[in-house]
Amino acid sequence: MSLRNATLSFGDRPLWRNLNLELERGEFLAVLGPNGTGKTSLLKTILGQQPLTSGTVELLGQKVTRGSRDIGYIPQQKLLEHGTPLRARDLVAFGIDGHRWGLPVRSAAVRQRVDAVLASVGASDYADSPVATLSGGEQQRIRVGQAIAGDPRILLCDEPLLSLDLHHQRAVSDLIDEKRRELDTAVVFVTHDVNPILGMVDRVLYLAGGQFRIGTPDEVLRSEVLSYMYDTPVEVIRSRGRIIVIGAPDGYGAHDHDVHHVEHHGGGGH
Repeated sequence: MSLRNATLSFGDRPLWRNLNLELERGEFLAVLGPNGTGKTSLLKTILGQQPLTSGTVELLGQKVTRGSRDIGYIPQQKLLEHGTPLRARDLVAFGIDGHRWGLPVRSAAVRQRVDAVLASVGASDYADSPVATLSGGEQQRIRVGQAIAGDPRILLCDEPLLSLDLHHQRAVSDLIDEKRRELDTAVVFVTHDVNPILGMVDRVLYLAGGQFRIGTPDEVLRSEVLSYMYDTPVEVIRSRGRIIVIGAPDGYGAHDHDVHHVEHHGGGGH
C-alpha cells in the first residue's frame, strides 16, 4: 500500500498533509493520536470511502476502489442487539461471499472454508450461536475471522480492542498478529493504547496537531518528538515494558489518548 503526498482536509482544517507512506507485505503499522486527527479517516481513505484532498493512495500498484477483495476490515466494536438472527458462521461467510448479490447458496467448499476460519480464530465451539449472544471478546474473534476469510493482502483494524478487558485485548491482539504472520498480511492498526500491541509493532504513524511522524516506536514515542508535535512539554516514560505519556493537552483529546496517558494533575491513567 502506498500513500504519496497525501493530504486530507475538512473545510479549512487539514488533518494531515503531504503524507508519504509505503506499507510492506507483512508489516504491522500502529496508527496513534488523539481524537479528531484523522485516524479512522485514514482507514476510510484506504477503503476508497474517503477521497483525499490531494495526493494518491494505491494498493498493489493500483488506485484503491471501494469493495476491494484485497482488504480485510475490522470496524470499531459495536455489540449486536439481542434478537439479531445472524450466527457466527454466517458473519464469517460474509467475508467470503458477502460481495455477491442475492441470497447466498453456499457450496461445500465455502462451508469448509468457514469451518476452517472459525477453527483458526478459536470460535468453533460457538459457530452456530447467534452472534448477539456472544461476549465482546467472542464477537471480536468472529470479526477477525470475517476479515481474514478472503485472505486479504492488507488488514485494517479500527480500535479493535475498544471496550475489551485486558485478557480479551491480549487474545484478540495475538490473534491478529498470528494471522498476519500466517498470511503475510500487512496490518494497519488504529488504537488509543499501543501497549497491548507494542511487541508486535514494526512502525508507528503518529497523528497530532495537523502533523505526523513515522518510525519505529522508539523513534516516534519520545518526549522531544511529542513535545514538538503538541507544541507543549510532553514526557514519555517507559516502565515495565509499558509506555506512559504525561502532559498531553486535554484539548488534543487527552481523555482518549494513545499509549497510556496520565493527566497533568496526576489523577491516574486512562
